[in-house]
Amino acid sequence: MIIPVLIICFLFSHPAFCKGRIVRVPKSPLIRVEGTETVIPCNVTDYDGPSEQNFDWEFSQGTDFVRIVSTWDSTFTSQQYQKRVGSKEIVLRRSSNNAVELLIRSIQPVDQGEYKCITPSTDATVQGNYDATVQVKVIADGLTVSGSKARSSKPLRLSEGDSFELRCSASTTSSEHTHLQVTWELKNGPAWQEILSLTHEGKFQPSPEYEERYLSGDVRLDTVANDIYRLSVSQALPMDEGLYRCLVSEWVKGADSSWQKIQEKNVEVASVVIQQTALDVLIATSNMSVTERDSLDLTCNITTDRSGIFQAQVTWYFRESLDDTLSDARVLLSVNRDSVVSNSPLISLSHMDRNSYHLLVRDVGMEDSGYYFCQASVWVPQHNGSWHKVVEKTSSPVSMMVTALELDYQIVLNASKTPKFSDDPTELECRIVNAQNTEANIRFTVSWYYRMRLRNDAVVTDELLATMDADWTLLVGDKSRQRTQNGEIIFSKQAMDTFSLRIQWTSEADRGDYYCVVSAWSRHHNNSWVKSKDVTSALVSVFWAIQDYTLTVEAVKLKPFFMAGHTFEMICKVSSQNIKTPRYSVLITAEKPLTDQSNPNGTTRIISLNQDSVVRLEDWTDQARVDGVVLEKVQENEFRYRMYQTQMSDAGLYRCVVTAWSPGGSGMWREAVNGLSNPIQIDFQTSGPVFNVSVHSDNPTVYQGELADLLCIVTIDRVALEPDDMSFDVSWFAVHSFALDRAPVLLASLDRKGIVTQARRNWSSDVSLERISPMEFRLRVHGCEGQDFGNHYCSITPWVRSATGVWQREPEIKSKPIFISVKMDVLNALKYPLLIGIGLATIIGLLSCLIGYCSSRWCCKKEVQETRRERRRLMSMEMD
Repeated sequence: MIIPVLIICFLFSHPAFCKGRIVRVPKSPLIRVEGTETVIPCNVTDYDGPSEQNFDWEFSQGTDFVRIVSTWDSTFTSQQYQKRVGSKEIVLRRSSNNAVELLIRSIQPVDQGEYKCITPSTDATVQGNYDATVQVKVIADGLTVSGSKARSSKPLRLSEGDSFELRCSASTTSSEHTHLQVTWELKNGPAWQEILSLTHEGKFQPSPEYEERYLSGDVRLDTVANDIYRLSVSQALPMDEGLYRCLVSEWVKGADSSWQKIQEKNVEVASVVIQQTALDVLIATSNMSVTERDSLDLTCNITTDRSGIFQAQVTWYFRESLDDTLSDARVLLSVNRDSVVSNSPLISLSHMDRNSYHLLVRDVGMEDSGYYFCQASVWVPQHNGSWHKVVEKTSSPVSMMVTALELDYQIVLNASKTPKFSDDPTELECRIVNAQNTEANIRFTVSWYYRMRLRNDAVVTDELLATMDADWTLLVGDKSRQRTQNGEIIFSKQAMDTFSLRIQWTSEADRGDYYCVVSAWSRHHNNSWVKSKDVTSALVSVFWAIQDYTLTVEAVKLKPFFMAGHTFEMICKVSSQNIKTPRYSVLITAEKPLTDQSNPNGTTRIISLNQDSVVRLEDWTDQARVDGVVLEKVQENEFRYRMYQTQMSDAGLYRCVVTAWSPGGSGMWREAVNGLSNPIQIDFQTSGPVFNVSVHSDNPTVYQGELADLLCIVTIDRVALEPDDMSFDVSWFAVHSFALDRAPVLLASLDRKGIVTQARRNWSSDVSLERISPMEFRLRVHGCEGQDFGNHYCSITPWVRSATGVWQREPEIKSKPIFISVKMDVLNALKYPLLIGIGLATIIGLLSCLIGYCSSRWCCKKEVQETRRERRRLMSMEMD
């Protein structure tokens, strides 16, 4: 598939590929009507020379051609055409550098014949055609267009919504098979606007402005008898006012089977005037003010000059501001053209007489303050039984102000119970007194607030404890949410005028000032509640004197000296003051040396015992020594920690972290104070063996697909050990970078029991890890890839068996890294692409030679035999 594509591309791009000049005119014959304007186009393509080409036009009614006009020779015109060309009756217009149009303003029967378009040569060789001929046929004008009757000087006056019809007559006696197209147009501005057409192909085509009315049947075009075309408008709109004309065009099918318009005529039929219906909408009442809970009474009066059958539709609107639009207004009530009134429980609308509509709003509220207006529209019946809206108008808004009933009440906040000590109850009572003008439509809710006491002058924000919304739903604040769910804080409504706040167990954090806010809510027409007033109570202080808690923790080491493998014991002694019936939770922590890789932060949480004496292992993750640590309660204020079979890695500082708890409400414990003991050190003085580790490779540079061998070698100093008394955990890591600036990747590991674990990787090379001697461990990378390059090192954790037979874990040791580089075999990688490229280049070269030979052999050329008729300017000497 590649070779044919290359051949085609080469042929089209080869300089020897043949081409020639092409002159084009329309297909013959061209049928034109006597007296109409005729345009004959001509263009030339695929030529050499300057971009602007010249053209000559000639005419013949027999065998001899007569010269008409030229673009470059003013003396080209024959004598019989000089008058018509000089008077611009015949004009040659250039439309582009390679195209012209021959224009005959009023063609006559003597102009029927053949027209030849000639292009003088500017090519180096003669190729293609230099002229083209078209036949023009002139037929008599047989189109007649007239109105049904002469257009009267008086316009046709109609009312909006009326119907009307207009007619015009159009016929033709043409000798050719022609079709007529009839278009009705309207002029109510500077230009004619198309309404509806019956095309020469027999299709009805409305303009975009009339498409909807055409589809609904309001605007139609019908044929009456043979030559009469009737425009029918069923309901007149203001846009239908203006001058109407009938535009008729005659079409004939050309030689290329396309339709061509050969002439067009029009006649003005009628002038239509649409008289719009007058409508006036007025609210009888001016701006007014009413008291809350009273009634509002408004009347909308409409007047119109419409006679005959019509119906009115009225809608009442309300909006809060004059700046609001009609879309922002709220519909109150409406009565449609069938006198059906929409339903509303508190608003009524009555039709007092034909022109008056009465609105009554009962039991007004503050939300009813605003602007009221009415909108009226007049509808008239149509011939198809439907109704059409002819006019619509909106009244000026009337302002109404609702005066509120002044609610008057006071709030008293009392503390029925105050705490003297922590965990004592607190109860506050918020009561409404001296309430006036409160009725069934008024509802009271409460909000509780807390304010913290500060010794300085800092501003403290009041914190919301809880609030009630209009339906008495309790919404709890962030500070009291959890305690409310636990039942420690209770909010209640004891009576219609009394609200209470109870804290079951008061803590030091609850000390401060409290106050309540009582809100009055009024009910609206839609049964919604709106807040109308807030009253705030005075502050009530909840405060008592307290003493600071004290807690002392002492750690005692029971055995002053011991060796690795022995048991470590530590006693934690606790004493406290000013805490009522305390209980203690204990946490044992260890601060390891910074060289301990298992805990880089330095502090490890080992084991804990909570206030209910429940023991929990924290960060103790040694699975071989799960039962190796014990924390127990010896006495009420004394706790003992034991660690069995201590290891060298257990060296560090050990502390007791104690928290004192006091009983809170509902059986819950409350944290009182924390304490930290003195440190107890575990330090093993030993002169045991010292281990070293190194990495070696005989060949650190390998090719892709080869095997890489790396050895992890362990050596021992100071003390010689038997192979059965030592063991190692070995792990291999790789850092895939030239520098050690990335995180290491685990390749494989081998524990002291001989179990090998390989890490998951995303490339195809494989690794194997084996022990080849008690002190040597070999890592092999099979089928190396480019991703296997980088720094490689091993990490070992020695295990040594003591004289008592207990295995001791030594600190982890890391080797220095060795860099492994992976190379690629360039010759093998490029061998096959080079052979393929050389083969393709040879094939393309042979094809190019073959195509060039064929082009020079069979593409014909001949010298120019025609005198080149173009005027050239003399060149300057520098140009030669």
